[in-house]
Amino acid sequence: MKSHENLVSNKSDYFIYSPSITATQTFFYPICTGHFIYEPGYHLYRTSYDSFLLLYMHSGELVVNDMADRKVASAGHFVLLDCYQAHSYHTDIGCECTWIHFDGPMARKYYELIFETCSQVFSLFDPYKTINQMEKIYRAFYEKEKIREPLISNWLSDILTSLLLNHSHVVSVTQQSLIEDTIAYIHEHFNLGLTIEHLAEKALLSPYHFIRVFKKETGYTPHEYIIDIRINTAKYLLKSTTLPIKAIAFNIGFTSESSFCTTFKKKVASTPLEYRRTSLT
Repeated sequence: MKSHENLVSNKSDYFIYSPSITATQTFFYPICTGHFIYEPGYHLYRTSYDSFLLLYMHSGELVVNDMADRKVASAGHFVLLDCYQAHSYHTDIGCECTWIHFDGPMARKYYELIFETCSQVFSLFDPYKTINQMEKIYRAFYEKEKIREPLISNWLSDILTSLLLNHSHVVSVTQQSLIEDTIAYIHEHFNLGLTIEHLAEKALLSPYHFIRVFKKETGYTPHEYIIDIRINTAKYLLKSTTLPIKAIAFNIGFTSESSFCTTFKKKVASTPLEYRRTSLT
């Protein structure tokens, strides 16, 4: 459809999509997509438009304001907005962009994860795959292709994943790499007497900073993560072997059978012996 919006070039077009019930319950899905040429002086303000907006700037300049921050996007920048909240953008010199309004059951969680490391306006180290997939979605509507919702969802998922992995915040990427190395080390040595101090030293961080970064990246404190691995290993051994409970306790890193049984019951809501008997029935 050709745009009739004020100060949007008549060379611009957009497409509205009504997703199936299956898509709204399961997939990422587009609500509308377009390729716009905004003329100088264009301004938009909305109290809400129930979706998330991803926009890629081909040229020009766009001033973005989501009521919490104000950023200037220029050629090569991406813009990601939570349009459930009040937002506005305008251009004084004009700009050209490709955009997608999208949503889905996991859309907000992805937005929040991306927004932890990026502002509303950002660039990518390697943007070409992301740009190509945005164009694929737009071209599917422009060329009147049959819309295959699982495929569109896959493209949107790839786009959002690329925003998570390839953003330009090197410090966060470095921290993530350190935590990934620490997790690998924990999996290899969880049956030993691991301490926060030892793990923090390996990660080249202070204990306080290590705990904070580890929880940010995994959702667990290091201690919680180690206990989860030990208990999950115990559950496997209780189901798959006839090892005595005391032997299992020491094999997975507990210093006593009683501390193992107490922790196991707290995590699993049954004693190791009850869990073993249940698994055999």
